[in-house]
Amino acid sequence: MAVDGMNHTVGVEEEFVLLDPVDGSVALRAPELLESLAPGPDVTGELMRFQIETATGVCRGLDEVRSELTRLRQTVATAAEADGCLMVAAGIPPGRLRGDTLTPEPRYRRMAQAFPELIGEAGTCACHVHVGLPSRDLGARVLAGLRPWLAPLLALSVNSPVENGADSGWASRRFPIWNRWPTAKPPDEWSGAAAYDRSIREALRRGAALDAAGVYFYARLSPRHPTVEVRIADVCLAVDDAVLLAALVRGLVATCAATTRPPRARGARIDAALAAAARSGLEGPGIDVFTGREADQRELIGELVEFIRPALTAAGDAEDVDRGLDSLFEHGTGADRQRRLLAEAASPGEFAADLAHATMNVPAR
Repeated sequence: MAVDGMNHTVGVEEEFVLLDPVDGSVALRAPELLESLAPGPDVTGELMRFQIETATGVCRGLDEVRSELTRLRQTVATAAEADGCLMVAAGIPPGRLRGDTLTPEPRYRRMAQAFPELIGEAGTCACHVHVGLPSRDLGARVLAGLRPWLAPLLALSVNSPVENGADSGWASRRFPIWNRWPTAKPPDEWSGAAAYDRSIREALRRGAALDAAGVYFYARLSPRHPTVEVRIADVCLAVDDAVLLAALVRGLVATCAATTRPPRARGARIDAALAAAARSGLEGPGIDVFTGREADQRELIGELVEFIRPALTAAGDAEDVDRGLDSLFEHGTGADRQRRLLAEAASPGEFAADLAHATMNVPAR
């Protein structure tokens, strides 16, 4: 199998929460921040008025990804501070919700009308990694190869343990909240773009989504870009974690693109593995989707890395990934670090400030 990871561009979208610095509740200031930033394609609003989304440009290497992510975080954090609020990287708002949180745009109003039972908890924040591919047919086939490896990607990126100021018991509380949406599921095994597009049309016909952008497969063909978009991860607490995730996703997509018969796993095992990863991150047992047995999450992540190592080496990313994983295993996931900050904080406001500081400082310990 010949793999050239450098043939695949990469881009990263990150969603952030705005918090009140006094009591740690959500700050409904995204529209005002966007006005001050003269929003363009790299900084936009989201479903809720306490959310901001950033998007890198098309990147060739990890240094470019890191530079773009750092620049965008600094831009939004500076604007938030000037507006009297805090920008934090957390998969769900860690403090209480208040007020009318929905962004007043027509599409979001239609979503609220179509899914009233889901919209109240919909302000979750993810990290979406886009990897360029030469055709949608190839992209649709690649999605099948990603299925067995979604749980290790979630396990290393969990970053939403705190809900309403207390430990939720989940390393990724975002995952079970997001999983309630009708189309939030692993991708199917499609033969090509035509089969994929039929699935999208069927979801829209059933009323499971308003439009293609609202089809929330854990990995999908981007409705806007010529990319595979992997959406399983919480927004990462530290930039280095997001860079590690981007490298792993690009390596995985490159590997699956070059593999005619990627390993497959049963859907029930994939679901069980994802639930275990969301519950415990790196700390609890994971599920080996190929055998069904329990296994250490670090072991499963190691299997992912070895599966994609030729692609990592071809792209020049192997050493960066090894260093990134060593750091992650030493300092813990974003969820581990959030829990430490929560235990040490004297008040919700102090926790919010510490989380904002961790969002902008590397390593975020």
